[in-house]
Amino acid sequence: MIKETVFKAFESKGALEQQLAERIAEQLQEAVDSRGQASLVVSGGSTPLALFEQLSHRGIDWNKVQITLADERWVNNDHADSNEKLVREHLLTNKAASAKFQGLKNMFSTPEEGAAMTTEQLAHFSRPFDVVVLGMGNDGHTCSWFPCSAELAQALSTDDLCVAVNPTTAPNARITLSKSAILASRQIYLHIVGEQKLSVYRQALTSKAVDEMPIRAVLGQSSTPVDVYWSA
Repeated sequence: MIKETVFKAFESKGALEQQLAERIAEQLQEAVDSRGQASLVVSGGSTPLALFEQLSHRGIDWNKVQITLADERWVNNDHADSNEKLVREHLLTNKAASAKFQGLKNMFSTPEEGAAMTTEQLAHFSRPFDVVVLGMGNDGHTCSWFPCSAELAQALSTDDLCVAVNPTTAPNARITLSKSAILASRQIYLHIVGEQKLSVYRQALTSKAVDEMPIRAVLGQSSTPVDVYWSA
């Protein structure tokens, strides 16, 4: 079994979200105080929405915080499947409304065409990223590193910041930050909820086969701290 990361279990989603929001806010403010700015990478989906809302009420220097996404579906930012839409509605509000957000989707028709512009638009971000918040699918994917995708090996091996992905088991073409980009961060949090995700996480710890469960590329390394926050 590979070395287990820090695992924190909470009795309720609310308790998890409150503590994780507090920890993220502290780390972002510490970055602002020591380096003048901070960078935050978040994931989409339904799991982090209440966390976003908690975080948006934290009183830190949001105007010095840069926010982007770990991955994005290649859809317009007003589309129901857009991660950017979720971030704008649930995180970039309240006290966090002054944060500087950069989405991953641009005007090009495919992520393959748009990847270079996305990389250019993220070039001004403070790196290494101060905080990265990841989710995990029931198939063991994180970001848009899908076991089914032909682009998985590239996403896990390239030095490029982002990679276009066309999963066969999920809708929409996507763009994702690469493994090298995600691991070039000061702190990674894996935020998971429910017994099924706990089972998937435990399965991920039994092997290093990243092609079967790409989350292992994060859990199986020791260069970047990873804290797992879980609640039932």
